[in-house]
Amino acid sequence: MKNLLVVGLMVSGLVFGQTKERDTLRERSLDDVYTAPYAKKEKPLPLSKKGQVFVFFGWNRGAFSNSDIHFTGNGYDFQLNNVQATDKPTKFGIVYFDPSWFTVTQYNFRLGYFIKDNLALVLGIDHMKYVMKQNQTVDFSGTISDPKYAAMVQNGKVDLSDTQFLTFEHTDGLNYENLGLEKYHNLIHKKNIDLVWSYGAGIGVMFPKSNIKLFGNERSDRFHVAGMGTDIRSSLNLVFWKNWMLRAEAKAGYINMWDIKTTLNNKPDKARQDFVFGQVLAGIGYTFNTKKYN
Repeated sequence: MKNLLVVGLMVSGLVFGQTKERDTLRERSLDDVYTAPYAKKEKPLPLSKKGQVFVFFGWNRGAFSNSDIHFTGNGYDFQLNNVQATDKPTKFGIVYFDPSWFTVTQYNFRLGYFIKDNLALVLGIDHMKYVMKQNQTVDFSGTISDPKYAAMVQNGKVDLSDTQFLTFEHTDGLNYENLGLEKYHNLIHKKNIDLVWSYGAGIGVMFPKSNIKLFGNERSDRFHVAGMGTDIRSSLNLVFWKNWMLRAEAKAGYINMWDIKTTLNNKPDKARQDFVFGQVLAGIGYTFNTKKYN
């Protein structure tokens, strides 16, 4: 009986020992299964992960609502109502690709950094061009002391077509320096192609170089912080070969400039206006990672 008990204990020890060893091997294999995919960091989707950066350069077309422009200075204080304006696209040619001429075109620059997954802080420069339509007659209210220009006002209206009364442009340009937040969503993810949609909003300062000639004075043409702007925007981004990006963006916003310089001297002559704008743009960019991925 004692011998049978000893033999039973030896057999049970052998069985349980083998079972324990098999369980240990099973645990190790399961650990390998679960941890293997995480042994190396996979390169993230374009425009999707914290730490990613992109740069972009493109060109735009703009549209502007009618605006009331109020002029004040020595001997005058008046307002022109419902003034029409348009943008001024440069004729397509080498100027669009020659870096020494890039400011001549209506261009856009973006520098984006992903502060969170799918959320980017974007620094933008929107170089739009604003040109008052010369061939128009607008409503006038206010006073002008100079009899020559006061006589150009007839029945509460003034004809701007001969350029003697006023020429008014922000063509070097209507510069909107802005900072925005943009949210990104991957729509298509293929081997060499990604389609990413974004939306967001921004705010910034207006830093125009305004070309203005009022009452035959010397043309004002200098950079100046004139006001502020804000916008909402949305874009489609086609990322190919992992890093290159084609971007198409639409934007709508509001601009208020209360300190537009109208003369070259330090007199208190100025104009103010506000209007709504729309903009479409397209161009090419590059996206890369600030973190290393194996």
